[in-house]
Amino acid sequence: MIYTVTFNPAIDHVVHIDDVALGSVNRSVREEMYFGGKGINVSAVLRELGVSSRALGFTAGFTGEAIEKGVEAMGIDADFVRLRSGSSRINVKIKSSQETEINAQGPHIDDEALNTLFAKLDKLTDGDILILAGSIPNSLPSDIYERILERLLGKNIKAVVDATNKLLMNVLKYKPFLVKPNNFELGEMFGVTLDTIEDIELYACKLRDMGAENVLVSMAAEGALLADEKGETHFCKACSGTVKNSVGAGDSMVAGFVAGALKGDLEYALKLGTAAGGATAFSEGLATKEKIEELMAQL
Repeated sequence: MIYTVTFNPAIDHVVHIDDVALGSVNRSVREEMYFGGKGINVSAVLRELGVSSRALGFTAGFTGEAIEKGVEAMGIDADFVRLRSGSSRINVKIKSSQETEINAQGPHIDDEALNTLFAKLDKLTDGDILILAGSIPNSLPSDIYERILERLLGKNIKAVVDATNKLLMNVLKYKPFLVKPNNFELGEMFGVTLDTIEDIELYACKLRDMGAENVLVSMAAEGALLADEKGETHFCKACSGTVKNSVGAGDSMVAGFVAGALKGDLEYALKLGTAAGGATAFSEGLATKEKIEELMAQL
């Protein structure tokens, strides 16, 4: 079973406006709402690829109830921890000449709720895959990813971590199956500017040498690079299309790679991840099976 964890899920209210005028009333051209958060996005795209997963995390208030119902309506097995107070967040995504995001903080997660999540994670068994994606709410300890992977030591569980900076660097000692920074995040982790594919390959291999089994680096229009567990490096060109949306593209790449890796072929996984990421970037919402298959044909 694949498990995704979304610590701070949200309702994403996407508002399309021709031209945003600060200090004035702005009227939308059209709107959409999505139930999201990085882990939920991964689960949604996995489902499009015919792969089941269980979504874990925290929800609160009437917005939390809406998220739970929305995720279940997407055909995803949801097993969230309900918080006693607060409300799950609503994020506003403004799409105009530029994309602007207003992300709320979300509810407070207390020790009791965290221990309930730990109890769910303790039930993972050999062969399971755990996907940890995104930032950590202020109410959680900064080492929460480390604490989770520490609890799972001794079990044959493949951990996938999509995070940045110290959050990612600090879990390398647990030898995660996959980490997925983008090229800018990779440079930030080492305090350098990565100007060439050779630079990106060098520092991706450094992450692998520090403990990650596989390092997948997304590079937007430049494609993606994989430093794999066999010590080999693979490059996949980007798919062709018109970019309409940046939200969830990285999560979609993770989902595609994990789905492909289940077949035991990491080069195929790299292509499927690239196609899934592109399918979201070229769509108004998350990738669909049909769009992923269309882009796979390019590769």
